[in-house]
Amino acid sequence: MGKVYGAIDERLRRFIARQPVFFVATAPLSADGHVNVSPRGLPGTFAVLDEHTFAWLDVTGSGSETVAHLRENGRVTVMFCAFDGPPNIVRLHGTGRVISRYDDEFESLARHFDEKPGTRAVILVDVARVSDSCGWGVPLMSFEGHRDVLGPYFERKGTDGSAEYRIAKNRTSIDGLPAYDFDPAESAQT
Repeated sequence: MGKVYGAIDERLRRFIARQPVFFVATAPLSADGHVNVSPRGLPGTFAVLDEHTFAWLDVTGSGSETVAHLRENGRVTVMFCAFDGPPNIVRLHGTGRVISRYDDEFESLARHFDEKPGTRAVILVDVARVSDSCGWGVPLMSFEGHRDVLGPYFERKGTDGSAEYRIAKNRTSIDGLPAYDFDPAESAQT
């Protein structure tokens, strides 16, 4: 049923590209910390960069668990499920790091994605394990479309308003780990 691969091959790359949503799982090192699973699915925000590397564009949101966990320990698993067509689940396990919009590497990585209002970082992941499994327990569902809420919200906020939002809501994880605890835009506002 399940199979482990040495890399993200072309067949897996095509499967990943067809999926409208993926799930990101991270956890803190603390045994009593909260494990986090976040859905992602904005079009144009995920890219397989090579057989052992992928990235996604991290848009400002209501929390910052993924960023906090990656900053603390780097462990991440991303999962894609086929909700239509033949059943399949693909998991990419690896070590991720956060490249904030203010980091030197950001521009060269951001070119792999569509531009999105409120973008706060690129998450870059070195893949350690690639696997797929049957997906027989995943329901068949019809895709109706993407929600057009997040982009317009941060477009209305603009660059300064998006930075203010990150400063106010994305400083730490729910367990108190540092996430976006420093935003250079904050210095410009004082």
